[in-house]
Amino acid sequence: MSETSALVLFSGGQDSTVCLAWALERFTHVETVGFLYGQRHEVELAQRGIIRALISKQGDWGQRLGPDTMIALPELGRLSETALTRERQIAFQESGLPNTFVPGRNLLFLTYAAALAYRRGIGTLVGGMCETDYSGYPDCRQATMTAMREALSLGLDYPFQIETPLMYVDKAGTWALADKIGGATLIELVIEHSHTCYLGNRSERHAWGYGCGTCPACELRAKGYERWRATAKNPV
Repeated sequence: MSETSALVLFSGGQDSTVCLAWALERFTHVETVGFLYGQRHEVELAQRGIIRALISKQGDWGQRLGPDTMIALPELGRLSETALTRERQIAFQESGLPNTFVPGRNLLFLTYAAALAYRRGIGTLVGGMCETDYSGYPDCRQATMTAMREALSLGLDYPFQIETPLMYVDKAGTWALADKIGGATLIELVIEHSHTCYLGNRSERHAWGYGCGTCPACELRAKGYERWRATAKNPV
């Protein structure tokens, strides 16, 4: 197992793009893994290669960036029946969770990522899970990450670490972290090439990037961008 390598769960969205940059700053070898599960916003996956190509041009990140792996999980989308995997209006359920919650998604992502990392000899998984400025998804909480780290380490007899740089960072803080890591270049990359919109809309360009502008993901990203701009010394 290598303590200087990491595997980033990389969707092509804002959070995972910032997490990729974060990992490239800290580890000498960084690989990425993405998941196709029938998501409505599958366009995010098309952005992954673009982002990887551009981010590799910053400093020595190109020398640190290793292979990418795409894993298909079609059964997850088939079983989910959510607004992220079906053409239906986004709303809150009786449980209090939005119907964009895909049950078991991050649990499966981490399990498959751990299997890949085990084969690659990688000791750290990096994900964009967050308890702050999020929709209440239970598989994004720190308690879940702690439990998964222990389960994966025990089940594979392999001492994994799970790093979640955004766990206690709000969306404005995510923009600030991108600025701190990669300055205006990384901010522009996030705006122009990452995709977060739940509806998969890349026809409308806003100050904060592309999206419908009205879904929960777009609203969260837009509000965070405005809060960051209000306090940033050199806002983009």
